[in-house]
Amino acid sequence: MNAPYEGDRAQGAGGPAPSQGTAPGTPVPGQVPAPAPAPDHDPYVQDAYAHDPYRSQDLSAQDPVAEVLYDRASHPPPPPGTYQEPGPLYAAPPTPAYAPDPRGGGPTPPPEPDGPSRHLPYGDHATTTQFVGVDSLVTKAADQEPQPDAFAHLYRDQEAAPRTPAEDAPVAAPAPSKPTGRASSLLKSSALMAAGTIVSRITGFMRTLVIAGAIGVATLNDSYQVANTLPTMIYVLVGGGALNAVFIPQLVRAMKNDEDGGEAYANRLLTLVMVLLGAVTTICVLAAPLFIGMMSQSIADDPQRLDVAVAFAHYCLPTMFFMGVHVVLGQILNARGRFGAMMWTPVLNNIVVIATFGAFIWAFGSYTSTDITEAGITPEGVRLLGLGTLLGLVVQSLAMVPYLREAGFKPRLRFDWKGHGLGKAAGLAKWTFFFVLANQIGLIVVTQLATWAGDAAAQQGHKGTGITAYNYALLLWQMPQAIITVSVMTAVLPRISRSAHDGDAAAVRDDISYGLRTSAVAIVPCAFAFLALGVPMAGLLYAGSGAQSAQNIGFILMAFGLGLIPYSVQYVVLRGFYAYEDTRTPFYNTVIVAAVNAGISAIAFFVLPARWAVVGMAAAYGLGYAVGVGVAWRRLRTRLGGDLDGAHVMRTYTRLIGACVPAAAVAGAVAFAVLHFLGSGALGSLAALVAGGIALAAVFLVAAKRMRIEELNAMVGMVRGRLGR
Repeated sequence: MNAPYEGDRAQGAGGPAPSQGTAPGTPVPGQVPAPAPAPDHDPYVQDAYAHDPYRSQDLSAQDPVAEVLYDRASHPPPPPGTYQEPGPLYAAPPTPAYAPDPRGGGPTPPPEPDGPSRHLPYGDHATTTQFVGVDSLVTKAADQEPQPDAFAHLYRDQEAAPRTPAEDAPVAAPAPSKPTGRASSLLKSSALMAAGTIVSRITGFMRTLVIAGAIGVATLNDSYQVANTLPTMIYVLVGGGALNAVFIPQLVRAMKNDEDGGEAYANRLLTLVMVLLGAVTTICVLAAPLFIGMMSQSIADDPQRLDVAVAFAHYCLPTMFFMGVHVVLGQILNARGRFGAMMWTPVLNNIVVIATFGAFIWAFGSYTSTDITEAGITPEGVRLLGLGTLLGLVVQSLAMVPYLREAGFKPRLRFDWKGHGLGKAAGLAKWTFFFVLANQIGLIVVTQLATWAGDAAAQQGHKGTGITAYNYALLLWQMPQAIITVSVMTAVLPRISRSAHDGDAAAVRDDISYGLRTSAVAIVPCAFAFLALGVPMAGLLYAGSGAQSAQNIGFILMAFGLGLIPYSVQYVVLRGFYAYEDTRTPFYNTVIVAAVNAGISAIAFFVLPARWAVVGMAAAYGLGYAVGVGVAWRRLRTRLGGDLDGAHVMRTYTRLIGACVPAAAVAGAVAFAVLHFLGSGALGSLAALVAGGIALAAVFLVAAKRMRIEELNAMVGMVRGRLGR
C-alpha cells in the first residue's frame, strides 16, 4: 500500500493548499509557515516519512544472518567522506552536469594484488579474515538453541494469566551449548567407532606379538598363518565383499521403506548367510588338505607339516561362519544407529586369542626357550591353539546378541527368500566378486612363493623369512595408512560424493588434491621412517621370537617402506571413482596391481637367494601399487576433465621427499651405530629406535621449514590449536 501524499494530508489537516507548480513542503513567499500540528500516534505509519524507513545504517536493526551473507568483497563501501547526504523522500534525482561519454567507460582500474597483500574492506586483515558461507550456516542451524520470540510482547494482553513485572523483565541470553540432535549423534558415533577401531588394532598388534612369543615366526607359525588365513579368504570371496557392497545398502533401504522397519528382510538375509556359510564351511573342513595344498605346496609336500596345518585348519575354518554372522548382525545394528558394537567386539576376539597363546606359553614355554617346530608340538598344544582361535570368533559374534535385544530386533530364521529382492542384489555383486577374486589370486601366489622361500631359508639356517614374517611386517606397515589416510578421507569423502552428485568436477578435484596433500604430510615421513628404522622397530617389537627372526622382519619392513606412498595415494584416488558410483574402474585397477605384484614377486623368488626372496616380494607389493596409481591417476584425470591439480600435488610430495631423504640418511646412520655398540637385542633396539627417531624428526622439521611446506605448517598450527597453545 502506498503512503498518502503529503500535500493531501496537509489539506486534510486544515492547512492551505500549495500553489500549482510548487513542490510539496516548499514555503510560499510572503507567508509565515504555520507550525504543523502534532500527528496522532499511528503504529502502522510510524516510519513512513522518515528519510531512512528501513534503518539501513542502524547496526542494531540489521539482521545478523543477512550481514553474514552480504558479500562485502563484491560490494565494498565507499571511502570516507563520499557518503551522499539523504535528500527529500520524493525529490527528483539530480541532473548530471555532463552527458555520458559516448566513447566508452572510464580507465581500467589496476588489478588487485594477490596473496596476503590484498586489501579488504572495513579494515579487515587478509591473513586473519575468515569467510563464512551459506553451507556453514545451514548445516549448523539445527545445532543452535531456539531464540526467544521478539514479538511475544505484542500478544501478552491475549494471554490467560497476567504477567508479573519480574516476568516482563528482559531474559538473559542463554549460554552457548554443545551441538545437539543429529550432528551431535553423528559426532559421538564417529568418535565411538574411531576409538573401537584404534583399540582393536592395538590389541590385534599385541596378539601378533604374543603369537610370535609362543610359536616364533618360523615354519610352525607359517603353518598356523596359512590355516588361519584360509577362512578369511574363503569368506570374503564367497560373500563378504558382496555383503558389504550390495546387501547392506539393500538392508538400509528395506529399513526405510518396509512397514516392519526392515526386520523381515534382515532376518531373511541373516538366514541366507547362515545357510550359505554353513554349507561352505562343511565342504571346506572336509576338503582342508586340498585347500592347504592350494595355499602352500611346500607345506603339502611335507607330511608332518601337512598334518599340523590340516589340524589347525579344522579348527580355523569354522570361524568363517561366525565371521558372516558377526558382519550381518553388526550391519543390522548400524542400520538402527548402533555403531559401537561392531567396532568393539573384535577386541574380545583379540583378548581371547592373547589369553590362549599366553596359556600355551605358561604350559609349554616361550619360543626362545623351546624353539618349537611341527615335530615338537603335541596334539594337546595344537588343540589348545585351534580351540582358542575358534573361541575368539564365537565370542565376538555372540557378543552382538545383547545389543540386538537392546535395539528391539528379534533374530529368527526365515526361508521365504523368493520375491524379496535378494536375487537382484546378488546379481549386482558380480563386480565386487571379481574385485575380491583378483585380490585373492594375488595373495595365493605370494603365499605359495613366500612359504617356499621361508622353508628353503630355514633349511639354510635363516629362520623367520617366510609368510609369517611377511604378514607381520605388512601389518605394522599398514598402520599409518589405516590411522592417517583413512581418517582424512573419512571426513572428505561425503563432500566428494556430494560434489560428484552435483556434477561439480572442480570441487571433486580440489577435495582429492586436499586429501592427497594432507595425508602426505604424515605418510611420507612414516615411509622413510620404515626404511631407516625398520630393523630396530622389529627388533624391539618381536624380540620374543628371537633376534634373528626379528631382524629378518625388520629387513622385510624396510622393503615395504617406500611403497606406503603409492599405497596411500591409490586409496585416495580410488575414492574419486567410488564418489561417481564407478566400481568397474577400481576392479580393473586391482587386477593390474595384483598382476604386477605377483609377477615381480615371482621374479624375486627365482632371482634372489632364499633368505632375501621375501624381502623382494615386499618391495614388489609397493611397486604394484605404484603402477596402479599411474593408471588410476590418468583415468581419474580424464574423468574430471583433464585436470587433477597434479602440479600442486607433485610439488608437495617432491618437497616432502626432499626433506625426508637427508633425515632418513642421518637416522639410519645413528640407528646403525647404536645397534653396533649395544647389539640387536631389545635394549639395543630401543636405544637405536629412540636415537634414530629423534634424529629423523629433527632433520625433517628443519628441512621442511626451509622448503616452506605449507601443508606441514597447517598441520602444526592445527595441532597447536588443539593443544591450546
